[in-house]
This record gives sequence, C-alpha cells and structure tokens, in this order.
Amino acid sequence: MEKEQTLNRGLKNRHVQLIAIGGAIGTGLFLGSGHSIALTGPAILFAYIITGIICFLMMRALGELLLSNTEYHTFIEFVQDYMGEKTAFVTGWTYWFCWISVAMADITAVGIYVKYWFPSIEAWIPSLITLIILLLMNLLTVKLFGELEFWFACIKVIAIIALIVLGLYFILTGQPTSVGVASFSNLWSHGGWFPKGMDGFIQSFQMVVFAFAGIELVGLTAGETENPQKVIPKSINSIPVRIILFYVGALGVIMSIFPWDSVNPDRSPFVEVFLAVGIVGAASMVNFVVLTSAASACNSGVFSTSRLLYSLAKRNHAPGILEILTSKQVPANALFLSVLVICLVVALQYVVAEGVFVIISSVATFCFLYIWGIITICHMKFIRKRPDLAAKSIFKMPLFPFLNYLVLAFFAFVIVTLAFNPATRVALFVTPVWFIMLLLIYQLKKDIA
Repeated sequence: MEKEQTLNRGLKNRHVQLIAIGGAIGTGLFLGSGHSIALTGPAILFAYIITGIICFLMMRALGELLLSNTEYHTFIEFVQDYMGEKTAFVTGWTYWFCWISVAMADITAVGIYVKYWFPSIEAWIPSLITLIILLLMNLLTVKLFGELEFWFACIKVIAIIALIVLGLYFILTGQPTSVGVASFSNLWSHGGWFPKGMDGFIQSFQMVVFAFAGIELVGLTAGETENPQKVIPKSINSIPVRIILFYVGALGVIMSIFPWDSVNPDRSPFVEVFLAVGIVGAASMVNFVVLTSAASACNSGVFSTSRLLYSLAKRNHAPGILEILTSKQVPANALFLSVLVICLVVALQYVVAEGVFVIISSVATFCFLYIWGIITICHMKFIRKRPDLAAKSIFKMPLFPFLNYLVLAFFAFVIVTLAFNPATRVALFVTPVWFIMLLLIYQLKKDIA
C-alpha cells in the first residue's frame, strides 16, 4: 500500500520562533506608526498593550488546541472537528482570502520601495521578480521558507533594537533634537497621555489590530515543525516580550525623542531617529528594512495560502489537484494557484480605482477578527466536548471560560470601531457579501455531491 503523502516537518525551533516574530512585526510598525502616532498620540502605547494581551490569550487557546492532537497540521482541522464542515469551509477560504490580500498589499509595496532607489523603473517589475523568487524558494523545501523568514525577521529585529539603543542613548544623555530635548517626559508633557481624547484612542484599535494580523501564522507551521510540543509553547509564551520590546519599546522611544505632535505622519519615525544621530544614509537604510519587511510578509502569505489550499483539498473543500505534493513534500499546485491569484491582484491595482485597495485592506481586517474569534470559540468547544483531552493538556488557556469571553468581547468592540471611520466603514457592508457567497458555494457543492 502506498504511503500517504504528508507535509514535511522541516521547520526547526529557530525557524518557528522567527516566523512568530515576523508575524508580530508588520510593515505597519515601520510605515504606519507615524500616522498612528499623529492620530492618537502616546495613547497608542496602551492600544498596543491591550491588543497584545488579547492576541496572546487567543494564541494560548490556539496552542492548547494544536497540542491536544499532534495530527493537526493547521487550525482548520480542529475547526472542522469542533464546529463542523460548513464552518471549516468558510473559515479556510476566509483565511486564504486574508493572506492573499496581505500578500497583494506587500508585493505591491515592494515595487514602490524599489522605485525609491530606481525612480525610472516600473513598480510592477520588481514586484513580479520578487514574487517569482519567493515562489521558487517555496517550491524547493519548507526548510528554505524557514530560512528566508529567519533572515527577513533578523533584519527587522536588528533595525528595531538599533532604534531603541540609539534612542535610549539620546534620552538618557538628554541630547538636543530639532524639536527640543530627548526625554521620557515628552510622552506626557504635550497634552497628556490622551491628547486626542477617548475618540482618537478608540479609533486607533483598528490600525493596531491590523498591525497584529499574521500573529496566528504559527498555527499553520504546526504541521511542519520538528517538535511542536516544545516549539509552539515557547513561541507563544514569548509574544508578550516581543510586544513590549518591538511595539511599546520602539514607539515609546520614538515619542520620547520626538513629541507625538512633532512626528511627521507622512514619514517613517524610524527615519527621523536615524537622521537625528547623523546617519546620512538613514533613509536608504530604513527603505531597505521596510523592503525586506514587505518581502517577508509576502513570503508568509505565499506559504500560508498554499498550505491552506492543501488543507482545504485534503477535506474536499477545494479541487483534489491542490493536494498533490512534490518529492520535497511541498504542495506545488497550491503554491502556483496562490501566486497566480496574487499576480492578478497586483496587476489589477494599476487599472482600478485606488479606493478598492482601501476596501480590501479593511475587509481583510474584519476577516482576521473572524478567524481569531473562531479559534477562541473552538477552544471553548474543545474544553466542553473533550474534557478527557483538556484534563491532560500541557499548555492550558488560563481562567477558562472568562478570558475566552473577554477576547470575544474585544473583537466585537473592534468591529464596531470600524463604523467610526469612513475609510473602514465600507468593510461592514462588503464583508457579509463574502460570507454569503461562501455559504452559497458550500451549499451548491453539497447539493451536487
């Protein structure tokens, strides 16, 4: 009898740890932080801390679920076990859509960043070349994907640590800047912690949540991790440290050097800090960092969407041809399809209105909240349906079910905040169309079968 093909467990501990870090550090930190600071002020730090705690709790639920059954390769499998085939179908395709839109945004950004150095080049050329390189690298082995993410994440981490170290030197020595003297007091001496009031604070959560999109990617690497029982808990438990260091630490240092009302929302605060210490090539350095950050996010998108299609095909929710693995145990057909779709969307952005891009981003935010909510609900069903497995759990979600309800309440709160901003409000009307379409396709598929 022929042995069943399975994904290769080629990811080592260092790969998963850095994939988790890469998932927690998006391009939003490097590019969008200036805009976020201008809209919210120092209160943005509290928004990151609150959202970080909620995401950590959601990840603890995800970790307990994944480790309850070592045969789980992705979280879609436990969705089917505890919430049924229909929910698994909708969740799988919704998560695929989430990462397709993230990959689309970031591969397009790659072209824009390259144009910074080569203004005459058409943006789609470096975007396409990068996408082809990522496809070829992902086709070889999953270990190579891990290596790519390892080095991409290393660049991000080094850039942030350099910012924090240089910033602390400026603050502790009271160095003068173009807008005053660097000091921690700049955090509260320019209108207090909430200069934009509660309205600005509440609206910031949509931006902050989108910055965390991808933190659950470790749930897709479980099937290709050498030692999930050891690696997954370590990766999840380090999330609070990463949030404090990378988000709160970096933004706190930035606003101590440049008061929030002096930060230019159209420029990266990272550029401002490096320029302040006299590094002439600061802009090019940061451009390189955001370029690798965008490539990293797209790489994660290519990886995750192909594994999702493979998982969907395994349970007959997608064509069987997507289930075929290469001799390297890589789902090549699924990779080709995902990259083809990403290519189509990249091409489309040049011929459709720019507003469509904003709609897709806000819809993706809504969809990520749906995914995180489903993970949290699945954990509740797991505890209640399988008390035997829950009793033996080595990685328990604390204070069940109180914290589960707290997490779900927060997600509902963020969805409501989407209505406050005209740019994101459209997601509340467009997203239901996506879910209705999936339910109709599922029903049609079931009727035909």
